[in-house]
Amino acid sequence: MKDGYREYSGAEHAHASSSDAAQKKDVEPSGTVVTLSSEPFLAADVGGTHARIGLLSFRPNQAAPVVLAYRVYKCAEYTSLDAIVRSFCHEHAVRPQRLALACAGFLHEGKVVNNNLQWPVVPAALEKQLGLSDVEVLNDFEALAYGTAYLDVGDVRPLHRPLQNEKMITGPVVIVGPGTGLGVAVRLPGAKPNVLATEAGHIQLAARVGREQQVLAELTQADTHVPYDYVLSGPGLLRLYGALCRLERQPTVFHDPAAITAAACAGTNACAVETLQLFCGWLGSFLGDLAMLYGATGGIYLAGGFLSQMIEFVEKSTFVSRFLDKGVMRPFQQTVPVYVVDHAQLAVIGAASWLMNGHAQDKAA
Repeated sequence: MKDGYREYSGAEHAHASSSDAAQKKDVEPSGTVVTLSSEPFLAADVGGTHARIGLLSFRPNQAAPVVLAYRVYKCAEYTSLDAIVRSFCHEHAVRPQRLALACAGFLHEGKVVNNNLQWPVVPAALEKQLGLSDVEVLNDFEALAYGTAYLDVGDVRPLHRPLQNEKMITGPVVIVGPGTGLGVAVRLPGAKPNVLATEAGHIQLAARVGREQQVLAELTQADTHVPYDYVLSGPGLLRLYGALCRLERQPTVFHDPAAITAAACAGTNACAVETLQLFCGWLGSFLGDLAMLYGATGGIYLAGGFLSQMIEFVEKSTFVSRFLDKGVMRPFQQTVPVYVVDHAQLAVIGAASWLMNGHAQDKAA
């Protein structure tokens, strides 16, 4: 990540950092004394599987927030989101008043709507239960998109490099994440970047004539809507694998996405290998469509935990050829870079930046 924020890895270090934030001062090169915010705040990235919580602070004229403490929780191990936040605050002995909550799904009538969440998420109830003065909510991929503004070259791994590298083109950036579902957001360039939270993961899956249509017919009934997230996700891998096993009359020996991915990368199971090949082909086509749809000359970023386990497989697959195979639009596709980025703190940083730069107030206005 670019300079402007830092991590505190030790629990005791984080404890001290948060409690001393009001007194801590830094001296700028000009000699001006700048005091860090006396009210560190929380930023969280909550999905169907994990909740990532950070304690952050910021100072005037600094582009990125400072991470004072950070931890990842498994959602299934907790009865509610407020239980996770309480655990984090107790561990670090802090009582922040604000929470920037990046959450899978969208806010509707005061409640976050998403079938993949472990429990209901109601911002007003969180404020009351946790004694917070303010809970601001944005989509988790919206937060990830804001977070891409702080990435360095060392934070990403290229899957497709543009043909011309003489000058970086500033344009829309698309971030895509196959995980429990399939998230997509777009960051538009400008003095104050703006992000579009989308539901592009629900676009109709496009299957090519041949094997893909055979698999699609096995996945669902005729004349039904099948979205991309039905296959381009962790649960989607399981569906693809099950469909292929039925087509090949083979037993289903794997029951979680990680096992399928491991067997495919090792080449030890033919159905697992074909599952991942289909996944990579569909992912390449989907990203190619998004590149054209949004004019993504700023690049496409792939985020998601299990992608890091299969990068070499993706590189050897049809992913890039399918990304480029867009007929007369191929020359444009060749100008769009595609990267894999570690999810980690990116959405937490993005949510904090969104709050810090006044986007929450903008939405309320």
